[in-house]
Amino acid sequence: MNYIFDFDGTLMDTSGVILATIKATIKEMGLPEKTEEECRSIIGIRTDEAGKYLYPDLDISNADFARTFRANYERLKKGAHENAFPGVIETLGELRAAGCGLAIASSRRLASLNDYLTGLGIDNWFAMVVGADNVSKGKPDPEPVLTILKALGWEAADTLVVGDADVDILMGNGAGCKTCAVTYGNGSINSLKAASPDYMVSDFRSIAEL
Repeated sequence: MNYIFDFDGTLMDTSGVILATIKATIKEMGLPEKTEEECRSIIGIRTDEAGKYLYPDLDISNADFARTFRANYERLKKGAHENAFPGVIETLGELRAAGCGLAIASSRRLASLNDYLTGLGIDNWFAMVVGADNVSKGKPDPEPVLTILKALGWEAADTLVVGDADVDILMGNGAGCKTCAVTYGNGSINSLKAASPDYMVSDFRSIAEL
């Protein structure tokens, strides 16, 4: 079995600094305030597309939103304390030891992803890591998953896509893979159910039992 994982909200809890960054960006750009749930809804969307996703009815520049977001993120992440979710490192190690293929498809940029993976000491555990800047179309488009399948020669029927947001599940479904939603991340239960995952788990360790 092969596994393609989302990163933020699935493998690592980065929501604190991301939500703080979104709120700081909204304030700096003078945009209408959004609830925490609304802010969480763009975690998983490429930063270059997040502005219009969060404010579909306003005439705002995705580029301006992304530029302001990244500047705020670089400032705020210095004081952030981020950790892998419970059971993630152990379970990934078990899957790897069992000969399973592991990959990542994230909306985070590749350089940032690699920094986090190096910090966790698992940067060489994945056969392929795809970031937002490696594809022309981001989630929920299936391109990130299809890119991995093609490059590694994996069959969709033998691959499970795991994520915490509806866009992750829609991406995996669109690529013809099995999908698993984790409920401890940023996506709401209702939005995850609406995306029709094959499985839903509340603990990452349960993935090894599917």
